Amino acid sequence: MTTEQHTRRTVEELLDRIGAGEPERIAEMFAEPVEWGLSWPAEGHPALPWIRPRSNRADVADHFRQLDDFHVREKNGTTVDRILVDGADAVVLGRIVQTVKATGREYASPVALHLTVENGLISRYHIYEDSLTIAEALTAGPR
Repeated sequence: MTTEQHTRRTVEELLDRIGAGEPERIAEMFAEPVEWGLSWPAEGHPALPWIRPRSNRADVADHFRQLDDFHVREKNGTTVDRILVDGADAVVLGRIVQTVKATGREYASPVALHLTVENGLISRYHIYEDSLTIAEALTAGPR
């Protein structure tokens, strides 16, 4: 299997696990430490506790648990439009569509993930999204 095929297979498995909502199984796919990057200031935002630095599998599992805690799983409309692979690196392009439990507000954001797969594990996870739109959906009053 080529590096590109291995990278693509790993990324597709990660996306399947994210879609299934399996935080512990998602975390198993990550290296320790993991290079974690989010499109938000390092200090995060009080309304979005999942948007903060992460460095290990326990942090990764916590990230995906918190995402589930704040959103209505049955209304998740997130899509993947394209997976681009170059060696050990992959870029996933898509659109996040979620509904916030506390407010009932739906939000949508384009999303890009930059992933690196090394020794069968994800060593880099950088996500680029419209964090302001997400923060507004979580802090606005209920509908």
